[in-house]
Amino acid sequence: MTTTLIITTYNWPKALEIVLMGVENQTLLPDEILIADDGSTEETSNLIKKWQTKLKTTIIHSWQEDIGFRLATSRNKAIAKSTGDYIIMIDGDLVLHPNFIKDHVSHCNKNQFVIGTRVLLKDDYSKQLLSKKNINFSVNNNYILANSKNLINNSFLSKICSYKTTSYKQVRGCNMACFKTDLIKVNGFNEDFIGWGREDTEIVVRLLNAKIIRKNVKFNANVLHIFHPESTRKMLITNELILKKTISEKLIRCQNGLDKYL
Repeated sequence: MTTTLIITTYNWPKALEIVLMGVENQTLLPDEILIADDGSTEETSNLIKKWQTKLKTTIIHSWQEDIGFRLATSRNKAIAKSTGDYIIMIDGDLVLHPNFIKDHVSHCNKNQFVIGTRVLLKDDYSKQLLSKKNINFSVNNNYILANSKNLINNSFLSKICSYKTTSYKQVRGCNMACFKTDLIKVNGFNEDFIGWGREDTEIVVRLLNAKIIRKNVKFNANVLHIFHPESTRKMLITNELILKKTISEKLIRCQNGLDKYL
C-alpha cells in the first residue's frame, strides 16, 4: 500500500515549514506529498522548492488561483494528482508526532476512514514555536489551550481506546485519512461549499452513507495545532443548508466534486 500526505495551505509559509519539518522527522515517510495550495504567493512557492530538494520523498505543489476561500476545490485537485492508495489529509498548521504516518498506516483498514486527534496550543506558545521552529512534541500543559490528553502517543492505549462509530459529529478534517478509491466513490469534497464551515462534516456524512465506517483514533496519529484566529463564518448558514440536504436525502455522491479533475 502506498501513502499520500495532502497538506492544505494558504499564505502561511512559517507554519507550513513546521509541518514539513515534522514530516522530515517521521519514523515512516509517506510515498509522496501534495501541497494543496489555495492561492498562496511566491513566498510559499519558494519554501516548497527548498523542501523539494531537502526531503527524501516527492513533493508536488498543487496551486490554484486566489479567488476566495476554495478549500474543497484545492483538496480535490490534490487528490486527483495523487498516486497513493491511502490518502492522509492534514492542515498546514500542525506539528506532527514522529509516528504520525506510521500510526495512520497501522489503523488503516478496508471500508473505513480515520479521524485523528489534536492538541490546541495557546497563542503565545504558538508564536514562540514558529519563531524558534521547535517541533518537539513534549509540551508543557501551561502552553496548551485544550485537549492535553492528546499529547499521549501509545499504541497499547490506542488499541483499547480507539473506536468505530456511525456519527458525523465532531469531525476534524485537519487530521483525516481515507482510501483514494473511497474518496472517488463519494466524488471527493463538495465544491458547492464556499467559505469556511461544514465541508468536512458533509464528506463524512457521504462516506457513512456509502457504508464506509468511521474510526476515531485515540493516542495515535496525534498533532499539535498552532493557534490562529478563526476564519470568518459569514457563509456558515448557507453551508449548513448544503449539509442538511446531504443528511436528509442520504446522499453518497456530490454533483460538484472530484470527478471533473480525474
